[in-house]
Amino acid sequence: MNANKPTLAIYAIQDRADSSTPYFVHDHAITLMHHGKVIKHLTFERLSRNKHDNKLQQSLYKVLKDEKLLAPDDFDLVFPDNVVGRSVISSCGKIRFEGPLNNTLHPKPEKGRCWWLDHEREAYTINHELAHVGSCLPFYGSFNENSLLIHFDGGGSLSNFSAWQYKNGKLSNLDFHWKLKYLSSFFNANALVFGIIGAKYNQQNSVPGKMMGLASYGSYSTQMESWLKSNDYFKDCWGKKGTFYQKAREKFGWKKAKLSTEDPFLQDIVATLQEIFIRDFLHELEQLKNKTQTDYLYYTGGSALNIVANKAILDSALFKDIFIPPCPEDSGLSLGAAAFIEWQKHGKNKIHSPYLNNWQLNAISEIDLKAIPTIAQQIAESKVIGICNGDAEIGPRALGNRSIIARADSKELALKVSMYHKGREWYRPVAPIMLEKNTEYFTQKQDLHHLGKYMLLDYDITPDKQAEIEGVVHIDGTARIQTIQNENQNPFMFALLSYLNNNYGIKALINTSFNKRGEPIVHSAENAILSAKNMNLDGVVINGEYKSLADQ
Repeated sequence: MNANKPTLAIYAIQDRADSSTPYFVHDHAITLMHHGKVIKHLTFERLSRNKHDNKLQQSLYKVLKDEKLLAPDDFDLVFPDNVVGRSVISSCGKIRFEGPLNNTLHPKPEKGRCWWLDHEREAYTINHELAHVGSCLPFYGSFNENSLLIHFDGGGSLSNFSAWQYKNGKLSNLDFHWKLKYLSSFFNANALVFGIIGAKYNQQNSVPGKMMGLASYGSYSTQMESWLKSNDYFKDCWGKKGTFYQKAREKFGWKKAKLSTEDPFLQDIVATLQEIFIRDFLHELEQLKNKTQTDYLYYTGGSALNIVANKAILDSALFKDIFIPPCPEDSGLSLGAAAFIEWQKHGKNKIHSPYLNNWQLNAISEIDLKAIPTIAQQIAESKVIGICNGDAEIGPRALGNRSIIARADSKELALKVSMYHKGREWYRPVAPIMLEKNTEYFTQKQDLHHLGKYMLLDYDITPDKQAEIEGVVHIDGTARIQTIQNENQNPFMFALLSYLNNNYGIKALINTSFNKRGEPIVHSAENAILSAKNMNLDGVVINGEYKSLADQ
């Protein structure tokens, strides 16, 4: 590898099934970095407009050619892998890579065989688990000395849970295994949960968020846990729910004949599974902490999107601090792979904002704020507005640049945004965005944790303040707040929130991703205008400029 060359990372492993929706592989992506800085990043679904797109291999040559990234000697090349294999082959055959097969996780890149256009060239692979760990680097610079690094997801290359330690300037693998697969499977492979949610197996990527939303409506029960465990959590009752109905009737007298998200008994099942996940995962962390005596935790993988579990880790005070990237799921794999290589080359990464999806955008760096009073007035009048400013967020959560916003003080408006405009389920909450001082006001907490800026924590809203933001307070009295700490974090949102606070007394806004259910978050201005019209939004902001859609 050459420290003077950029690093190009490509996550384009072909899925096991050539279906219309992902099976094992999802969220293909490309990242180009140089001297620790992200130059270009593409979460492929944003360009293709297919949710969780896993078919980058079909257009890889063209995508790279359009961005002038085909010159073989211009960069170091790395491919993160997946449980289904380590080979990347473009459909045209001009790009081919095969990584070496191993039975362990290496804490470094591994040299593979690569054909790039008509020539064999040097290229590397990084295991899925290590790429997840590397996705922390662009947002925190480097790992703190004596840190525990955890990857936890549905499945990596050789595990769904891996533990690493960074000590004395050296990264080493502590363990990797599938022992916690039963926990992640609650969210992406449990037949009973899918039945309750009303999802097909090919919709597994949408189930975790729905399950977490529904869990808040139920209550944990030790009796329920014992019963679920004795029946292996009914994880394989695909197409044959009769056994579940019979056993639920015998044990609890439940006499229903169908599964429904509105059923309190079923809500308690989901809540119990969520509680098991949090407790057992926290126990694993406690054991690793006691074994390693590490001071800090870096945590990635799809499971790191479970905000209730994140809050439990923080409340446990096991670590001096916790670091989670805004893209802990597979959309961050190419970024993590590139960042890890850059870290090896230069010893650190530059610290980035989450607004890294910049492929083909040529977005302006400074957003015009002249329309802030007009936008604020529209919001005060209960209008629903889409935001498409600058570069887009990386990761699954909109953080102000690709958001739908509205007043947060009305349940009716929140339901309208969620169900009418976006087409989401009744039980799924929408999140708020607010200034740091208002987060302190609604939570009565000081020294707010930095994870709040990525919408990765669950906050208890003080009971006497809940009515002021009733549209974004969940059934359990919590809210997934995104906190705007200062102007540098997002100048436009800081200015808008400040203006609303000072001139209208509006302390928070709904902040939900700018997309309809089943569609990717909007990427370009063209996407934004089309989606805003399709969702019947009242207006859209493009790089600070407000456009009313009321008469269109």
